[in-house]
Amino acid sequence: MGYEKNYGETSAARVAQVTMSKVYGWMTLALVASAIAAYYTASGDTMRSLVFGNKLGFFGLMMAEVALVVYLSARITRLSFGAAAALFGGYSVLNGVTMAGVLLIYSSSTVHAAFLATALTFGVMSFVGYTTEKDLTSIGSYLMMALVGLIIGTLVNVFFHLTWLQSLITYAGLIIFVGLTAYDTQRVKNTLNYANAAGYEVETRKIALMGALNLYLDFVNMFLYILRLLGGRQN
Repeated sequence: MGYEKNYGETSAARVAQVTMSKVYGWMTLALVASAIAAYYTASGDTMRSLVFGNKLGFFGLMMAEVALVVYLSARITRLSFGAAAALFGGYSVLNGVTMAGVLLIYSSSTVHAAFLATALTFGVMSFVGYTTEKDLTSIGSYLMMALVGLIIGTLVNVFFHLTWLQSLITYAGLIIFVGLTAYDTQRVKNTLNYANAAGYEVETRKIALMGALNLYLDFVNMFLYILRLLGGRQN
């Protein structure tokens, strides 16, 4: 049964728009949850002490974040939509808690400027990814390989603290996540279009949720790299 036969051309376009709006809606809710968690953690003496007063505990939280993302990505097809949404919400809150250090290290004006720059860049690149007719699959493959290199370089610099390598990582990281924003947007749109055409309603909701997670990660990482470029640390 063809796509046009299921919905018709106009209806199909409308379904795609509505579903993508849900992706951005989930992503926005996750960003709001992270911002609230970060502010609460940074402004409260007790929470600040619990999170940043013990290095082992902090790295434990970081590992828990990674575990949540891996688990959600691997089990999304077997989880109920409610469970998947709860895990996504929990991850966004946990990520906000660990990112509270940003509010302690950088001035508020720098954080605001970085967020605005990130929002504008993300908006432009997501629009490009959604509207372009060019297939970004090959570009996405290169970006994913570059991301692996970025992770390796970051781990290496944990031990050597090389200034030139840190600068290279910062610029490369920004470029990678700017590109991934367009790629992930197109990938989510295409996957949702296929699921909608096939009538997979439950799967469509989960795909939208995972798309929101991917775009959320693109946004957060882009924000952190822009923040490093701007500098403006508190005295």
